[in-house]
Amino acid sequence: MQIQSMHFKARVGEKLADKRLQQNLKKLSTKFVTGRASAITELDDFEGTRDAAIERRMRAIENLDVWLETFETEAMRRGATVLFAESAEEASRLVVEIAKKHGVKKATKSKSMVSEEMALNHALEAAGVQPIETDLGEYILQINNNEAPSHIIAPVVHKDKEEISDLFARVHKRPRLTDIPEMTREAREMLRPQFLSADMGITGGNFLIAETGSVAIVTNEGNEGMCTILPPKVHVVVTGIEKVLPTLEDFATVMRLLPRSATGQSISNYVSLLTGPKREGDVDGPQHMYYVLVDGGRTGLVGTEFQEMLRCIRCGACMNHCPVYQKIGGHSYGWVYPGPMGSVLTPSYAGIENALDLPQASTLCGECHVVCPVKIPLPDLLRKLREKQVDEHLRPGSERLGLMIWAFVAKRPALYRLATRIGVRLMRFMAGDKKTISKLPGASGWTDYREMPAPSGKTFRELYKERR
Repeated sequence: MQIQSMHFKARVGEKLADKRLQQNLKKLSTKFVTGRASAITELDDFEGTRDAAIERRMRAIENLDVWLETFETEAMRRGATVLFAESAEEASRLVVEIAKKHGVKKATKSKSMVSEEMALNHALEAAGVQPIETDLGEYILQINNNEAPSHIIAPVVHKDKEEISDLFARVHKRPRLTDIPEMTREAREMLRPQFLSADMGITGGNFLIAETGSVAIVTNEGNEGMCTILPPKVHVVVTGIEKVLPTLEDFATVMRLLPRSATGQSISNYVSLLTGPKREGDVDGPQHMYYVLVDGGRTGLVGTEFQEMLRCIRCGACMNHCPVYQKIGGHSYGWVYPGPMGSVLTPSYAGIENALDLPQASTLCGECHVVCPVKIPLPDLLRKLREKQVDEHLRPGSERLGLMIWAFVAKRPALYRLATRIGVRLMRFMAGDKKTISKLPGASGWTDYREMPAPSGKTFRELYKERR
């Protein structure tokens, strides 16, 4: 997926002016936010579960090479092939080579944000392989000129029923429907023949389990079965190297948090643990299984001040609760990952010079940190990125000068108090209360309106109490 983060400000202006989008984004607070708040109360010790998940995720990340090697050994022992890709481009090339090796002409795909990093659909199409999205939201985007998802959990949260109804009528060449069950039935009727004729299935992986060489896939539609059971030949898993967990017990701990934080569910409708290709006696499964594990900038965070970002479990809670995302949606961020998580990941993976505005795309209210199931300190990481931009002279000179002046004043309490008093009164003066200029140092007894006596000096706190 091509990075467009450098156009963030222009995109924001367009999205804020889009009244339909603003209405559609309200679904975030009415569904995901309230759902999460209710679901976490089901856990007897929510904070204890979070702490346990953090410990287990960091144990894997701090020894990433060890657990990846363990996973590779166990997966290969069970008949799978494990491939490592340093970049997203290399990962796409590997998947295309696998398709060519097995004579694949059509491949079903389940929702995967890593495949968005890889621009996998375009790579497959260029190689003569037809990709078919099995997730309903991703399918809607695919038939709309391969539109990018705007949310990592609900890719079409930016569209309403009427838009999708128009799209189906135009693409499917059928009478326009507006009843949701009828529309989903229509999608099934269009997709089922494609599922049955596919040669290869491609999925993401929510987690990799090192001790068993397995992949865990979590969905609500059961569409991963269209990629792992129906295709008779090949199943390819594409996922990031940071998704590895040491044990099944670690996976069970994290799964207590993932669906509750993502969609407000106690458990997802479908949780699949897949281990190797079809073996003798198995009634279904692919003949060949491949793992393509993508670095794509992830190892660059290991051992750095941004390492904690690697424990992200891709639930989307940070964006659901972010006041900025709630107003501008996901497309404004210009790459695969939107919201607070994207404001850290995009500069980290794609280069900070390609995403200059994203670290600034936050109020730093801290809500993202509060709701993150694994307590990633997103506001702190955003501040560190801002510091990095200043240190590398990537921000405008006037902005850096302003920060230098503010830092100089902030380190001197008496000067800071004086500057604050002057600043507050200047702001009131500029807002129209011209009499307050008389209380500035050196201006006692003077006002714009000479016929009026200067008011007696009062502190900001006293004036505030009077106004209340």
